[in-house]
Amino acid sequence: MIKQLFAKFIESLKSILPITLLVIILNFTPIINLSSKEIIVFLVSAIFLIIGMSLFNIGAEIAMTPMGEQVGTGLTKTKSLWIVLLVCFLLGLFITIAEPDLTVLAGQVKDVINSSLLIATVGAGVGLFLVLAIVRIVGRTHLSMVLMYSYLILFALASVVLVSGNESLIALSFDSGGVTTGPITVPFIMALGVGIASVLGGKNSNENSFGIVAMCSVGSVLAVLILGIFIKGDINYTLPSYTLEGNIFPFILNNLLTTIKDVSISLGLVVVFFFIVQSICLKLPRRKLLRIGIGIIYTYFGLIIFLTAANTGFITVGYNLGEQLARSNKTVLIIVAFIIGLLVVLAEPAVHVLNSQVENLTEGQVKKSSVLIALSVGVGASICLSVVRIIFDFSVLYYLIPGYILSLGLSFFVPRLYTAIAFDSGGVASGPMTSTFILPFAIGACMVLQGEEKILQDAFGIVAMVAMTPLITIQLLGFRATMASIVKKRIAMRRIVEADDEQIIDFM
Repeated sequence: MIKQLFAKFIESLKSILPITLLVIILNFTPIINLSSKEIIVFLVSAIFLIIGMSLFNIGAEIAMTPMGEQVGTGLTKTKSLWIVLLVCFLLGLFITIAEPDLTVLAGQVKDVINSSLLIATVGAGVGLFLVLAIVRIVGRTHLSMVLMYSYLILFALASVVLVSGNESLIALSFDSGGVTTGPITVPFIMALGVGIASVLGGKNSNENSFGIVAMCSVGSVLAVLILGIFIKGDINYTLPSYTLEGNIFPFILNNLLTTIKDVSISLGLVVVFFFIVQSICLKLPRRKLLRIGIGIIYTYFGLIIFLTAANTGFITVGYNLGEQLARSNKTVLIIVAFIIGLLVVLAEPAVHVLNSQVENLTEGQVKKSSVLIALSVGVGASICLSVVRIIFDFSVLYYLIPGYILSLGLSFFVPRLYTAIAFDSGGVASGPMTSTFILPFAIGACMVLQGEEKILQDAFGIVAMVAMTPLITIQLLGFRATMASIVKKRIAMRRIVEADDEQIIDFM
């Protein structure tokens, strides 16, 4: 276990170090001037991020993923689809309500929509679409077709919200889809899909294992858009405080206590749910339960450390970076935004869970490194494009509509496995680092370039962009692999045709 933990520590160090070094390097340039307190808090937070991510990754590996798979296979043993669907709806509802990422987003827009109402609405949307995702697996329907119809309904609802005069809520709606699939939701729900697909997914069980995270993201967006239709009156956004003034310890203590509460509720719901299924139909041996229990402890403390560090040191630095870069030079702002996107995805804990699961399920056909590069490029492009949108002040729909048309169009030309992985990766890439570092970065830039009244419309939507662009880049990766395979086959066939009989006989 010590060797395994050390390996995760090195992996986490490689993930957090690039974004940390970037901030330090920028602070030594004339365009960025962070206070000594902000730098110290940021560096200490980075150290704890590494520790937290290490604990979380090992916990997800030995507890969250096995729990999800066992629950998925255990539910199918009931031989009642209605029981499976009811349990999955309740699971989607409760696990989303307690998702820490969603709580962070709801807290930042509490003056716009009541936090409890927003969280409950998103939870209901995720629960319903988790049910739809299970029905898709059972019915063995192509993911691309289900997503196409879902996005048609989604953009139709977005147009209704636009006409009703609540344009600023559109960006928030799409952002909710990104933050819903956070560090607790992703490992468990992805593994749940693996477990159910292994029994009910047929010969394409590996392909059917993916796509659940994507469906849950769509459900949360649709739910908030429906909520937006019924919201009347002026929508005002109040900028929260991003300063580290006075004594820092009460601020850290408050973040720690809030995180402990959120993680305890979230992880507690998953654990209670698992042990209910265990007592009814799993009946796992004590040795396996002990290993899962140890993994839960790692996950619990890892998430508390990670989220507390991110909420303490990274929110303030992210806001100040965006604000100061926007004041200095717009071109530099765009370039730095792209670099931040390339690096920050490395620090998302659920990304490493996705990459490991992709490599395992595809038996090495899709490499972790390939997925990570595609995610990095996609997230870098998304943040860069979001900054351009802030500068020129236009709706996020100008990106999202053509972006999703392109990503859905690509699904007809790439292997279905790549499409399923791509749509899951979008939700995974937009995790806690996006809501605690990237979103404040966009808010800081928007505050300078467009003013506080435009923050909800222009700065929000960046999480949605982070969730969208990986759909394109990973499918392009699949398209390249498909074309390379076709070229190899043609070359091999040409060699066979051009070879004379003597060469063929000698070869045989």
